[in-house]
Amino acid sequence: MSFIHDDFMLQSETAKKLYHEYAENMPIFDYHCHLVPQQIAEDYEFENITELWLGGDHYKWRAMRAMGIPEEKITGNAPPEEKFEAWAYTAENAIGNPLFHWTALELKKYFHIEETLTSANWKEIYAECNRVLKEEKLTARKLIKNSNVTFICTTDNPTDTLEWHKAIAEDETFDVTVVPGFRPDEAFAIQDAAKFAGFIGKMQEATGKAMATFAELLEGMEERIQYFADHGSNVSDHGLSQIYYAEATDEEIEAIYAKVIAGDSISEAEYA
Repeated sequence: MSFIHDDFMLQSETAKKLYHEYAENMPIFDYHCHLVPQQIAEDYEFENITELWLGGDHYKWRAMRAMGIPEEKITGNAPPEEKFEAWAYTAENAIGNPLFHWTALELKKYFHIEETLTSANWKEIYAECNRVLKEEKLTARKLIKNSNVTFICTTDNPTDTLEWHKAIAEDETFDVTVVPGFRPDEAFAIQDAAKFAGFIGKMQEATGKAMATFAELLEGMEERIQYFADHGSNVSDHGLSQIYYAEATDEEIEAIYAKVIAGDSISEAEYA
């Protein structure tokens, strides 16, 4: 029996019954993902399996870094073959990590490959994946449809135009709902002067407001939330490594915001 089979992870008759008779063919509502809306709108054709698998998967990147893979072979300009070989080395050492199982599941489901990926067979698997990718025309939309996905919520910056979501919604040939997810991490990055300044610049462009005061920033964020809602969004997504809070008056907050806008550094207490 291959590693991935019809009863993979189903360890009892009850589990098999519940999955095969109920869950297996249910549609998927993917309420959080990092798919690229433009690729969905344009039904993007991937150049090779490296672009598909490693082009934007930060979970794989993190595992590769943990294995000591040079950044050139992760997000750098190394040839796709070298990046795939580096991922194969990482994947075979990821037993116990979901990445190992996901890799095997995807090889079987989308590329009809029974073997697990290793440093010994990466060349053969690379070639076969690329063959299937081209011959079966596994475009962005076809991969979504093959996965029985009916709803997708992407991860989007508050300043995004959402033009690709609009294009998808207006395309009657594609019946999957794709809505934006409001991800305002940059709005909390006030200790990173360059990142925050870049965010404020994009907010100025998106709202037409000067963003000269904290109150104005709040007004702009409310406008963007409504803009997202108008495009089908009803969720926000926050990647906060720590939660800070300290009571402050409106006047104190405005003074701290003025320091940040001026490019001055702030203390941890002021950040909270």
